[in-house]
Amino acid sequence: MNKLLPHSGILAFALLAAAALPAQGQTWGTWPSWGDQGNGSYRNPVAPADYSDLDAIRVGDDYYAISSTIHVSPGMAVLHSKDLVNWRAIGHVVPDLTALSPRYAWDQPPTLGRGVWAGTIRHHAGRFWVFFGTPDDGYFMSSAANPVGPWTAPHAIFREAGWDDPAVLWDDDGKAYFLGTHFSDGYKSYIWPMSADGRSIDRQSGVLVNAGAGREASKLLKINGWYYLIYSEVGQGGRYVIAKRARAPMGPYSEGRQLAEVGRDANEPNQGGLIHAHDGKWYFLTHHGRQDWEGRAMSLLPITWTDGWPILGTPRPDGVGSMTWSGVKPVARGKPAARRSIDNFNRPSLGPDWEWTRNPRPGKWSLTERPGWMRLHAWRPAKPGDPLSVGNILTQRAWRTTAAQMTVKLDLAGMTDGQHAGLGHFSNTYGMLGAYRQGGIRRLEYRRAGAAPQLGQVLKSRNLWLRMAWGLTGEASFAYSLDGRRFLPFGDVTQQTRASYRGSRVGVVSYNDEAESGHVDIDRVDYDYSR
Repeated sequence: MNKLLPHSGILAFALLAAAALPAQGQTWGTWPSWGDQGNGSYRNPVAPADYSDLDAIRVGDDYYAISSTIHVSPGMAVLHSKDLVNWRAIGHVVPDLTALSPRYAWDQPPTLGRGVWAGTIRHHAGRFWVFFGTPDDGYFMSSAANPVGPWTAPHAIFREAGWDDPAVLWDDDGKAYFLGTHFSDGYKSYIWPMSADGRSIDRQSGVLVNAGAGREASKLLKINGWYYLIYSEVGQGGRYVIAKRARAPMGPYSEGRQLAEVGRDANEPNQGGLIHAHDGKWYFLTHHGRQDWEGRAMSLLPITWTDGWPILGTPRPDGVGSMTWSGVKPVARGKPAARRSIDNFNRPSLGPDWEWTRNPRPGKWSLTERPGWMRLHAWRPAKPGDPLSVGNILTQRAWRTTAAQMTVKLDLAGMTDGQHAGLGHFSNTYGMLGAYRQGGIRRLEYRRAGAAPQLGQVLKSRNLWLRMAWGLTGEASFAYSLDGRRFLPFGDVTQQTRASYRGSRVGVVSYNDEAESGHVDIDRVDYDYSR
């Protein structure tokens, strides 16, 4: 067990007492601080950004989690932590979504809201295993010796539309089991025997263990001789967490016990992984399913075991869990993780925080054509004048903090007539500031959904710095600089939004309404969400 700070006993008592108060007077999105507080405690959310459909495990002294990526690419984010509070991206399971289906290719209609949905991560036989589903293509499995990768090519367990949220268990005797939910057929969940190598299931031997009420987000666990089926369902005005249990993996499973309330004021924490931590306690790493503009943020809830049931969060008098806004870190060592990233594009591959808004077009971006720079080539969007229909938007998650900003330095020398390039936020709406070239002249340009472009000064220099800033409300403002030091505001303030199961994305875009021509080079991206 890890040693606590000298004042940890007093700190733990104070934090637990405060956490028991009704939401500590807090409403969603108004947190003055989040994550690691630097004194052995933490505040939720631990990651106020779009980390949806979480599952998590502990392997030795390390914790690993996965998060669905839906239609963005690469698919299925992999995260690492030493303390369950400070998380960092380390890779993706699916580098190219076309490994799942040709429907995800850059030249196919957008698959918004489809793609890589929820999954399960497990560690077995010295390897990491991830199982996940897509709503149109069925269930897939991939494994790796190192969670950073490389991961094996996704193997189709079965190809059939209408299934989601798989769960997997390897039992002590080496036998394996797979749970899947047929959401298109009344949310019926079945457990099947699975081959030890995770590549196939015996569909003829399936047992129905759940149905109806929007039941999904399933996890299958064995704890102290009990097999637990943990899931969420719809009722009581929202979605909440339930559990059933059995003495055998195929059941029969008991009637459900409610583990947590709906928690509308906390945006419904309702899907995640149960982890046995270093301090001997159990925790629930969860997303908040009733998403706001930032998407489905990540929180860490303590678990109280009551009569053999894992109650999630702070128990109410009736024994049902409620949202916990603060607590003592499970591992009290180390400093808070960096909340600022600077990418100079000096690595041979993109960093794990970067994701494209859809599967990118091969040959239209490069880290080698100009070493030390990220080159984005331009081509015609599917809808002229609409950045949202562009295939090469390079983005990261928008973090919901009191003061966040992304600053980029661009080289515009490679732009051609008809080309636009800039920095912005992208969802079902957008706002962006950048450059536009026409008639051999580059001009400053601001664009937002549903409004005419605003043109600014002529840009004679090849270098342009752009900055987007926002706070807890998600309202984004823009500024530009010609020297990297003095920034001037330009354009309107726009509201970031979420859509298609994704929170707002922030990043760089380049496209050309007239021809497949031109490029922009990105020298540096400075993303600061520390406050």
